[in-house]
Amino acid sequence: MDPLYSLVTALLTPVGLAPFAGATLLGFWTMAGPLALLVLRRPGAGLLAEFFGAAVEMLLGGIWGAATLVSGLIQGSGSELGFALTGYRRYDWLGISCSVITTTIVTFGWELIKQDYAGFGFWMLVAMFLVSLLSVFLFSGLLPKSIANLLQRSHLLD
Repeated sequence: MDPLYSLVTALLTPVGLAPFAGATLLGFWTMAGPLALLVLRRPGAGLLAEFFGAAVEMLLGGIWGAATLVSGLIQGSGSELGFALTGYRRYDWLGISCSVITTTIVTFGWELIKQDYAGFGFWMLVAMFLVSLLSVFLFSGLLPKSIANLLQRSHLLD
């Protein structure tokens, strides 16, 4: 995802919208957690999946280096929190919806600190949050839920 992130950032920078690159692609970076939770249905699966995914990204030469591990832990925590709100009992649309919301809130909060978004105007922050929410919904909600449903129907998880 790093080359795609760099490309999107380069395209958005001339029009002053570079921070939207991360918001647009956020769902790609956070999909391992919800997918692991939907498939394995065990507390901690999302955190481990995000952390191991971050470790692989770092070892492959990701542009953020070891900081990727911290992001992986934060993203995984966001995924876990959504399913924890349902007591790890709902692996349906309610569980994944809670995960989408908590993942977006937790990761957006982290990005506010890490990227120092405090200087942005209120409406810019609202727009970035909404774009992040849409990205997480599509790529960390809809896509993992669809994959898990296909795996269930194929009986590969039995």
